[in-house]
Amino acid sequence: MKYNIYQLASLGLIAFTMLSCNKNLNEYNPGGATSDATWTTPAGFITAVNGAYQEQRAYYGKEDGTLVSEGGTDLWFTANKISFANQVTKYIGLTPASPSSAGTIWRLFYRAINQCNAGINRIDGAGFTDLAEKSRRLAELRFLRAFYYWHIVEQFGGVNLRTSETQSVELTATRSSVSAVYDLIIADLKYAADNLPNATFWGAEYSRASKKSALGMLARAYLSRAYYGTGQDRTDYLTLARTTANDVIARKGELGTDLWASAADLWNPANNRNNKEALYIISNSTNTQLDYDVNGNRLHAWYLTTYSGRPGLVRSLAYGFDGQKRLQPTRYLLNLFNEQADGRYAACFQETWTANTSFTWTASTAATYGKAASVVGTALTPGTSRAMEITKQVVPDKASRPWVLYDINDLYNTNGTIKSLTDFVPLRKFLDASRTAVDGQPGFADIMVIRLAEMYLISAEAEFQLGNYAAAATQLNVLRTRAAIKTPVDQTAAMQTTASEVQAGGINFILDERARELCGEHLRWYDLKRVFTGEQFVNRIKLDNPDIVDVQPFHRLRPVPQVELNALSNGAEFGQNSGYN
Repeated sequence: MKYNIYQLASLGLIAFTMLSCNKNLNEYNPGGATSDATWTTPAGFITAVNGAYQEQRAYYGKEDGTLVSEGGTDLWFTANKISFANQVTKYIGLTPASPSSAGTIWRLFYRAINQCNAGINRIDGAGFTDLAEKSRRLAELRFLRAFYYWHIVEQFGGVNLRTSETQSVELTATRSSVSAVYDLIIADLKYAADNLPNATFWGAEYSRASKKSALGMLARAYLSRAYYGTGQDRTDYLTLARTTANDVIARKGELGTDLWASAADLWNPANNRNNKEALYIISNSTNTQLDYDVNGNRLHAWYLTTYSGRPGLVRSLAYGFDGQKRLQPTRYLLNLFNEQADGRYAACFQETWTANTSFTWTASTAATYGKAASVVGTALTPGTSRAMEITKQVVPDKASRPWVLYDINDLYNTNGTIKSLTDFVPLRKFLDASRTAVDGQPGFADIMVIRLAEMYLISAEAEFQLGNYAAAATQLNVLRTRAAIKTPVDQTAAMQTTASEVQAGGINFILDERARELCGEHLRWYDLKRVFTGEQFVNRIKLDNPDIVDVQPFHRLRPVPQVELNALSNGAEFGQNSGYN
């Protein structure tokens, strides 16, 4: 690729340091440091390592990352069917020349890889006398390089694999095979797993890569790599994925991680900072000057429906910032949950809102919301009265209920397409208790990029593909037991699955469980792309998200940005991804 776009990352390297009022890892630009000065001392080198973490923050918790990882799948459509980011949410106008979230990721992650390569190539000249410290810093860089390359190879396929720092304009590039990219990813992660410390070693800087981060990412990489193989090659990588995921689970005490007792505990905002279930975290500071940008983590806003301005409701910190919604759930996603038994639904989605301001129903407001005359004069008491309900259930006699009420038939047509252009059941798992301004966009919550529950899902998927259906059921049942509602009636037994159910359900059974556990967590597009061929990819999306009608088999990969190909003297030889010519 043309790398002069990224020269500032290597020729005018910015030094970054660790500063945070929350004692998390944050990148800060003090200015003035050059690359040569930065790389030549241990202290300077560490600031450069810190800089290698930076570009992940342009993806996780930001619009671009959310749209390319969750949009355009079976789980989400654009909020209220707005025309927004059509290239990746609806596959409309996704061309090499069109600006898109995927193109942004290409640019930023290659810049980050160049930063990692610079450190890896220069570490011997950094003056480290503590060899253990040197190995740790090298392991951080190799973890991050693998992390960035995993996103690139899954989004774009076998493109340009670089392991050395680019310091001048390069006008030619060659494609590398997917297997070659994964060889590097896996080698880097194995080195990181061997040389990174446990997370407790980092103390207050807990969002640095640690041993559990590397092992978790390695399990994910092995599983992804397996689907590019056939025969024994495929079997070997599935076995490695299972073994590595099981290793993390078996060593959770040593690694300092564990499942929460319930989904409600997992997503309780009070448990967000340095969440014990996280294997890898991106932290954010309440001092926005120390974050990637002044908006920090905006996941809290992307999935919320409008509630403010409805009778009895004003915008509040408790209910979140509803002024920038981006994605809403499909009917398919909501119907995956048996909310009578599965506590994940109530922990992750919101169906009711209690009044937070006084209101009395008038004839005019009743007419606006289709209410019966009997509700006129009903007063809503803040903190007590229900003000709004948006539910996946069918509710009889809606007109007589003295609150705003939309049921599943108001939200969706019978074929699953979206009917309502104003309301939907919102995902609430990312609500941010650290926000201080009711109308403010910035969020400061940590983001769990990899968490322990994913290891059970990776193990289950690998076991399924290896034909070990009982073992797959066992791993799924760990998460189902955790998810089961325990009171007033214990639903644990009802939540269990069996080997025969897993076998009969096929890979869709595994994907359904991943949706229940991981929806919204930057993984769904990668899941569909991993397990399905082109036609299967299209059929799955169209079946469960029928508002997406333009998806094609070649959309399993994104186009190489045309601006990059135009800058190459051998652009035609490098070539565009299939389907985008």
